[in-house]
Amino acid sequence: SQAWAHRKIAIQKALRLSQGNDVVIAVIDTGIDTHHPDLANNLWVNPGETGKDSKGRDKASNGIDDDKNGCTDDVYGCNFITGSGTVKALKDNHGHGTHISGIISAEGGNGVGIVGVAPKSKVMTLKYYDPQAKNANNLMNTVKAIRYAVNMKRMYPQKIKKMIINYSGGGMEFSQTEKDAIAEARKEDILFVAAAGNEKSFTDDRSFGYYPAGYELDNIISVMGTTPKEERVKSSNFGKKTVDIAAPGVNVYSTYPGGRYGEMTGTSQATAFATGVAAMIMDRYPDFSAQQVKKYILKTGDYIPKLRELNGTSRRLNSYKALVTLDSDVSAMGTLAANTQHMNPLQFTAEGNGVFAAQGNSSFGSLSNFSKNLRNALEEKNQNKRLRLPNNQK
Repeated sequence: SQAWAHRKIAIQKALRLSQGNDVVIAVIDTGIDTHHPDLANNLWVNPGETGKDSKGRDKASNGIDDDKNGCTDDVYGCNFITGSGTVKALKDNHGHGTHISGIISAEGGNGVGIVGVAPKSKVMTLKYYDPQAKNANNLMNTVKAIRYAVNMKRMYPQKIKKMIINYSGGGMEFSQTEKDAIAEARKEDILFVAAAGNEKSFTDDRSFGYYPAGYELDNIISVMGTTPKEERVKSSNFGKKTVDIAAPGVNVYSTYPGGRYGEMTGTSQATAFATGVAAMIMDRYPDFSAQQVKKYILKTGDYIPKLRELNGTSRRLNSYKALVTLDSDVSAMGTLAANTQHMNPLQFTAEGNGVFAAQGNSSFGSLSNFSKNLRNALEEKNQNKRLRLPNNQK
């Protein structure tokens, strides 16, 4: 009864076609509960940090950067605040990263908790933010996380054939360094799914840009949130040029640290749904490029009249349509394809972001609005820059 978002975007039907097999999801966030019963079996494992070293010690805990990738003992990912990848270093002191990981990749069919959108995908945990860390540079840690994901795909091309980076955070500061890192990910055919942000802003206006969702790169999908009534939630950013599509984002039930479950609201959650659907597409159509996956997600969403001036496609995510559409207009059947504040440990609310109801429509909108305006005006002169935070965190 709490999986309303899955019903709205037709996840149950889509899971019969694809479950995200072997797609690696690099979740740049606040860490993860590696022992959570719905996540423990879906953690990405670094082959360079497993087994025994030359002295017979376990590489996972020998305190050595065995694969020389810049992070020590990074079996399941890396903490870029400390440079360590131990289970302790990846601990989620916030809750956001565990929640996002569950939406994407919670194990299905285990009789426990929930099921992720892509329950056979693997989560690579990249921790860039910790509320307990002092004087951490969240933006630079984000860049390090992106570069780490790209490097791992290059190091292990046979084991990481398909990768998506999920970034459910952001800020108003444009960074050329960050943009360049995402451009490097593009060269490795990595899709980058980013939250549109919870600033209540019209981000097509150069004065209110939001990044990394707003960079003009064709491997980025920018995701906004909507309500169950298919309306923009008040805190969700919007813009026909800077936002691509909407996805569920209100009272989303997912995994939480300590083996628990809880609800969160935000464009962060909407972003995770889009990432899960992208993993489904990559699994079903392994030859698709990142740009093709993006096209299918954006073109096959349900057309929602209330979104016409709010994102470039006027659409809300539909997982099943994304999987059955074979080309620009024809389906498999030959027909036209039609930021959270903690309230208590298990309940989160915010002024924004939503969900949406499924409403089919067979007419596809123009793809001409996908490009985003590159905005440099705020750079160092903007006095109102926000820290790079998870999009549920005010």
